[in-house]
Amino acid sequence: MDIFMQAAIEEARKGLAEGGIPIGSVIVYKGEILGRGHNRRVQNGSVVLHGEMDAFENAGRQPASVYRECTLYTTLSPCSMCSGAILLYGIPKVIIGENETFMGEEEHLRSRGVEVVLADNEECKNLMKAFIHDRPELWNEDIGE
Repeated sequence: MDIFMQAAIEEARKGLAEGGIPIGSVIVYKGEILGRGHNRRVQNGSVVLHGEMDAFENAGRQPASVYRECTLYTTLSPCSMCSGAILLYGIPKVIIGENETFMGEEEHLRSRGVEVVLADNEECKNLMKAFIHDRPELWNEDIGE
């Protein structure tokens, strides 16, 4: 398995262990992890700290030229908010662990020139399926159902 997807899964597992939603993300620049994060909505009482947003926050302030050379890895298909940040910062490539439990804005990203790759990772699927089964109220809160 790709070491960067594995790092995103590690982040998802951290989030789950903290009582949160198991979604993780890493931002990679020139073969190194620039920022990593996981969904912290529950832990921080946040409305915006999805896994991708946490990874951006932890990457810190970077020039646009850096982000234009990054790849973002995420365990779950990115929602509208996270896709907006991907577009805003010009991330050219997104690798998605799975999109069976939630289909985000992949087509919108593609339509704006982002290379979107689906890893179809069983570990990502199993994490989300178990979480949705065990905590449907928390999942539905985040997803807005």
